Amino acid sequence: MKRVFTLSLAAVMAVNLSFAASAVVPATATSREEIVAPAPDAVAPLPVGQSRVLKAADVNIPLGNTGKTVNLQELATMRTTDLEQMTGKKMGWMRRMEFKLAQRKLRHSINADGTLNNKRLATMAGGDMSGETGFHIGGFALGLLLGLIGVLIAYLINDDKHSNRVKWSWIGCGVLLVIILLSAA
Repeated sequence: MKRVFTLSLAAVMAVNLSFAASAVVPATATSREEIVAPAPDAVAPLPVGQSRVLKAADVNIPLGNTGKTVNLQELATMRTTDLEQMTGKKMGWMRRMEFKLAQRKLRHSINADGTLNNKRLATMAGGDMSGETGFHIGGFALGLLLGLIGVLIAYLINDDKHSNRVKWSWIGCGVLLVIILLSAA
């Protein structure tokens, strides 16, 4: 298997190395201590069906609770001593090996021109994991536990995840209906 599950890279880097949750942040930091890529230029929306190419230098990952961020391109080539200086914590032998392995995975996910070639990492960094698509546990629970009343509640909650919540509340209501029909038989 050539490509390794790189989505775990972000979790390993953020949790194991800086002892904090992983998140992708926009490049807006101004402190001298932070390593920040320049903000991407404003571009026109793409036609439906085409995806925007995401550069590794545009994706920043926070380093723990220090407020410092580092972009993926620099993280792929950073030395362990540089990371220790940025986080303020000394890494043991095992953490250094984890860091080196994660760096290797990250380097294989970045093309020579700086674009990300791993779809999972690009999806996570591109903000497509915002909850507007995919499984919505709240909507499913509303439909499964409350039935049609849960679907009505899902319709009443109006935010950016509205359509996904309504869809999954209907699915949860359908699962509830199947459970009721199977238990009655």
